[in-house]
Amino acid sequence: MRADGREAGDTRPITIETGFIRYPEGSVLYRAGDTIVLCNVSVLDRTAGFLRGTGEGWLTAEYAMLPRATEERTEREVNRGRPSGRSQEIQRLIGRSLRAAIRRDLLGERTLQVDCDVLQADGSTRTAAISGGWVAVTLALARMAGQGLLHDWPLVRQIAAVSVGLMHDRAMVDLDYGEDLDCDVDLNLVFTGKGELVEVQGTAEGEVFRPEQLMGMIAAGSVGARAIMAKQREAVAETLASAGVSLP
Repeated sequence: MRADGREAGDTRPITIETGFIRYPEGSVLYRAGDTIVLCNVSVLDRTAGFLRGTGEGWLTAEYAMLPRATEERTEREVNRGRPSGRSQEIQRLIGRSLRAAIRRDLLGERTLQVDCDVLQADGSTRTAAISGGWVAVTLALARMAGQGLLHDWPLVRQIAAVSVGLMHDRAMVDLDYGEDLDCDVDLNLVFTGKGELVEVQGTAEGEVFRPEQLMGMIAAGSVGARAIMAKQREAVAETLASAGVSLP
């Protein structure tokens, strides 16, 4: 039994509040336990420079943590003149993961700008940003479809991410901050709705690990991802039905 009463394979309680900010095309407040991430998606009428003239769109992401998202205040990265290496690595992960959800050739020369801001951090913020970001992207696309801006529906995959830690040879799903500090192996997994993997990030924090342990962690993560995906589907169902589109 874990400190918060969960079994090893349980995710934290998840809530997804859509339409949290009125202005973005897609907006989600995503809560996983005490981790809270605001995900907003803006539709920009331009594509990435290297895609101009191709008819193809782009998706990019930014990630930031508020100064008091943690126990001690951290300086705003804008005051340092550039994002930290950690933030850059995470926002690239978010972008790669969410690009796997869409067919960019069906966007037209537009950009989906995904902004993920951590309001409160208690571990697994990058996986929460990906899972919440997918909901926000889906809402933005549904709004575009409802406005007649899309000739074809570009959403081709459901995407969810989950953290898994190895502690005393047991796979723990959806780590909070304390578990993240204590685990021997830290893994971040990005899954599709069909159980395929988009990305695997893993590091031996304390002890080295064996291939069969890795496969066990992936299996545990897959179960956790399915629980997250069920919440995602609930969050977008009404909006998709109103727009006359469906999940892949």
